[in-house]
Amino acid sequence: MGETLILIIFAVSGIIIGGIITGTIMNRALERKRDSLLKEAMDKAEVVKKEKILQAKEKFLQLKGEHEKFVHEKNEEVARNENRLKQKEGSLNQKVEELAKKQKEITVIKQNLTQQLEILNKKQADLDKALKIQVEKLEAISSLSAVEAKSQLVETLKEEAKSEAIVQIKDIIDEARLTANTEAKKIVIETIQRTASEHAIENTVSVFNIESEEIKGRIIGREGRNIRTLESLTGVEIIIDDSPDAIILSGFDPVRREIARLSLHKLVTDGRIHPARIEEVVAKTRKQIEQEIIETGKRISIDLGIHNMHHELVRMIGKMKYRSSYGQNLLQHSIEVAKLSATMAAELGLNPKLAKRAGLLHDIGKVPDNEPDLPHAILGMKTAEKFKEKAEIINAIGAHHDEIEMNNLISPIVQVCDAISGARPGARREVVEAYIERLKHLEELALSYPGVVKTFAIQAGRELRVIVGAEKVTDAEANQLSFDLSKKIQSEMTYPGQIKITVIRETRAVSYAK
Repeated sequence: MGETLILIIFAVSGIIIGGIITGTIMNRALERKRDSLLKEAMDKAEVVKKEKILQAKEKFLQLKGEHEKFVHEKNEEVARNENRLKQKEGSLNQKVEELAKKQKEITVIKQNLTQQLEILNKKQADLDKALKIQVEKLEAISSLSAVEAKSQLVETLKEEAKSEAIVQIKDIIDEARLTANTEAKKIVIETIQRTASEHAIENTVSVFNIESEEIKGRIIGREGRNIRTLESLTGVEIIIDDSPDAIILSGFDPVRREIARLSLHKLVTDGRIHPARIEEVVAKTRKQIEQEIIETGKRISIDLGIHNMHHELVRMIGKMKYRSSYGQNLLQHSIEVAKLSATMAAELGLNPKLAKRAGLLHDIGKVPDNEPDLPHAILGMKTAEKFKEKAEIINAIGAHHDEIEMNNLISPIVQVCDAISGARPGARREVVEAYIERLKHLEELALSYPGVVKTFAIQAGRELRVIVGAEKVTDAEANQLSFDLSKKIQSEMTYPGQIKITVIRETRAVSYAK
């Protein structure tokens, strides 16, 4: 028991002593390790410090080099500027010396001129004195002063000049009287003889020939619906009577009559005649006539050698084919005036192309789509001005009926040629023109009311058909419109017999099955 205790004590003591020794050894090892790490860290820090110092020195040296280079460049630039300034200063000094030299030369020249001027003044005084002495001697000899002698001389010269001028003027006037009429007649006669144009008289009716009487019934249609549709779409009265193999188309507007005639021809040739087909054919024919108008204008312009004309003016020229002036076809009249004007201008030594262009366009104011209350010459002048025609042509158009003053030689030529063309026997009929103007006025009167879409004067002006928009005019308003129109026509127009006013209002509902 006692030995065991002693052994335990020795064992515990050995363990304690071993732990102390082990701790001591470990502490020493840790101290050595710490010293080693500290030394190593200090060595690394020293190395990093040296590297940073080296980098800082390199950066400083780099910046120093750049600064020195910048300073060197600036110094060189300053030196160059100093050299330029020195050169300019030298050049300025040289110029100053030259100016001073020239100033001296000018001073010398001025002194010389002054001396010469004094000599001239002295000589002029001597001449004036000598002239005065001579004048006094002449006055003593002639017993007249210089002023009186000059006045007598001037009066004598005036009288002689007047006498000679009067004689010459009389000779010129006598010669002009003898030759003017002869020359004028010669030019006009040669112009007329050298110009040949076709002439046509437009009527207010067209005749449509048919092969059989059966076609008349098909054109009339059930309860007259076909003929009513044709009349309402074309604005032409279709007269179907006992005339064999013929239908009469009556209307003052030749374009409408031509549309109606061609539409009837297509319908009869095709064989299908009903309202829907009539509307389709009339629409196509209207487009065809419009295209034909443009082609006619182009062809006439090319035939006459007139180029670079606005397309709207070309269209108006083509439209002249379907217009008449006092029964004379307007296109043929304008072509005739153009050729006459060109010939007369050539005889007088003027520009024939300019005169021909003015002659062709002189009545352009008769064919606008909208006809305002202006003389056709003024309207034509404004139209030509709108489409950038030359000033001479514009003046010739506006002055050919003396509405404005003529300012060039082309204007009287166009006026004379217009009179020559219109004065030809049988060329014009005043009654037809007055009739057409009355029908146009009748249609325009109805168009002035609101809601009116189209107006057609038919039956030689005895009936006025007015088509109104169904969405704009009610049935009651249509009746009132008819009454108001009748009263206005009675108060503003003069006409034979009576005029029937028919107001047409219809509503259509259209849809398509696909």
